[in-house]
Amino acid sequence: MARFLSILPLLAGALAHEHHGTSLFPRAAAVAPPTFGYHGLTGPLNWFNLNQTANEMCAKGTHQSPIDLSQSFLLADASSNPQISLSAAPHGAEFINLGTTVEVMGANGTLVKNGKTSKLAQFHFHSPSEHSINGVYYPLEVHFVFQADDASLSVVGFVIDIGGSSFEPLGTLAASLDEIPQHGNETITKPLDFARLERHFKKFGTYQYSGSLTTPPCSEGVAWTVSAKPIAVDMRSFNAFRDVLKFNARYTQNNPDGVNLLQNIADTLH
Repeated sequence: MARFLSILPLLAGALAHEHHGTSLFPRAAAVAPPTFGYHGLTGPLNWFNLNQTANEMCAKGTHQSPIDLSQSFLLADASSNPQISLSAAPHGAEFINLGTTVEVMGANGTLVKNGKTSKLAQFHFHSPSEHSINGVYYPLEVHFVFQADDASLSVVGFVIDIGGSSFEPLGTLAASLDEIPQHGNETITKPLDFARLERHFKKFGTYQYSGSLTTPPCSEGVAWTVSAKPIAVDMRSFNAFRDVLKFNARYTQNNPDGVNLLQNIADTLH
């Protein structure tokens, strides 16, 4: 994380949704145009070249995210989970289209992991899932981003499958997506309820590892916790998310301590 803090001056004007809304990248008065994307020369294979100084870790880091979550990362006993508390938002929350994702700000929550307490900064969505579980990808993934007083980041992720009734707040958010179809659009959601999601997290085991932001600058030292059991979204709500998000997932990285895939290609070509 010290490396992350050292490049903060380079991030002015950059839009990186994984840490947007934290003190590392506070929300601006207006939503800036995206400086990266998921296709062609703005996509993950070229993030390093978009800013070789700020985005160095995208091509050279050895603890990059997302990864395939295999059994070696699984803590099957739910008593080993971090403690999570997500407060209901009876008056709704800000829902923003950043151009690279849709993000909810203004919800309150805390995470206690390894004795450190972090506060919820925001949560946002990826389509399809960024993490795979034992090689299986899912239609969506949501990331809850928490920040501690020392500026370190923790992310709690849930992969999302289609079927049954939507976990809240997925259904409520899906109903507001037609209000934010394009970059820069903002709205206030209906009341948000996280009770079912919180119970789900506490009931099942989790995958845990030390990784990175999944968006530029791909900084490392991020404490990841991903629920081992997918949550559900109904087909209509999934279609609403997909139609706005399009494709916004980084490709699977090598396991922690493995060579960066882009670095491996560069070394091979040399």
